[in-house]
Amino acid sequence: MFSEVNSIRRAGLFLLVPLLTVTLSAQSLPPEAEMLARQGHAALDKNEFALAIQDFERARRFAPQSAQILRPLLLSYLEAGRLNEAVEVGHQAVEVSPGDAESHHWLGLAYFKRGQLADAQKELEESAKLAENSFDTHFDLALVLLAEQQYASAAPQLETSLRLKPSSALAHVLLGRSYQNTNRTLQAVDEFRAALRIDSNLPLAHYHLGFAYGSLGQNRQAIAEYEAEIRRTPNDAEVQYQLGRCLLESGDWKSAITHLRRATALDPQKGNGFYELGKAFLLDDNLEGAMTALRRAIELNPQDPSPHYQLARTLERSGNQDAAREERKRFAELKKSQQQSGGMATGRIE
Repeated sequence: MFSEVNSIRRAGLFLLVPLLTVTLSAQSLPPEAEMLARQGHAALDKNEFALAIQDFERARRFAPQSAQILRPLLLSYLEAGRLNEAVEVGHQAVEVSPGDAESHHWLGLAYFKRGQLADAQKELEESAKLAENSFDTHFDLALVLLAEQQYASAAPQLETSLRLKPSSALAHVLLGRSYQNTNRTLQAVDEFRAALRIDSNLPLAHYHLGFAYGSLGQNRQAIAEYEAEIRRTPNDAEVQYQLGRCLLESGDWKSAITHLRRATALDPQKGNGFYELGKAFLLDDNLEGAMTALRRAIELNPQDPSPHYQLARTLERSGNQDAAREERKRFAELKKSQQQSGGMATGRIE
């Protein structure tokens, strides 16, 4: 399955930074600061972040400790992608107003975008305590937890998000992924289905539902979902690979070859793709194709014993018994070394 950060990126997801107009409170500002703040808010509402930063920074000279200035300045830096300045201003904002949920939220997002996941989690957890009914806060906290592969912790945040906003197809998909990664596959299927009922074109929703079906051994349903995803994203190597693998498991190696060839063309570094392609070629009696694919799989994943096993079978079929014995020997050596290290290099059945 996709790594969480990569999957989020490929699905076109992004952290929610709600573009809210930060209203001025009743607390008075110096007249100069108030005028500049109003200009900054107007620029922020128009997504003119550079102008907003300029106005709020000028206003800060007149009111350096004002939350009314620091909060929108933090948001402006965040939206402009100036993350170092966002973190700096964010620290000042939460120091001035420790009970301001949005400042903690936006500081957490700045940390996330800088790749500081632990700091992001801390700030978003504080924001969630202060704003228990904020969908955005619980959702963004879940994204950070998913990026940290804390699936069991991400699930309650997404459950809370969906209680607050049941119509979020994306939250259903992410909750399904959290369930899938904590061995609650039937619940994952329900969430992926719910997402597709809300938005049948949601990126990767069919893929994740197909993966869940496949893990349940329901290959027919998995194939249908992968095919639906491919109609949306024909150039996604992972979806092509999973469809090809599933077709191969179902005994349709000729169709599998088509998709596995496509997967390896789209991602020439995909060792598992070449391994499955080699197996499919062997079933199709294309011994030359099988040897080429399996040798490429070995080149890409040299510690994986499985391609050596399949290559030995291929060499035996081609009549090269000496080379086949060498591959079986290498297979046995790699399997033995994996047993000594816990046998975790591959869980594949050869």
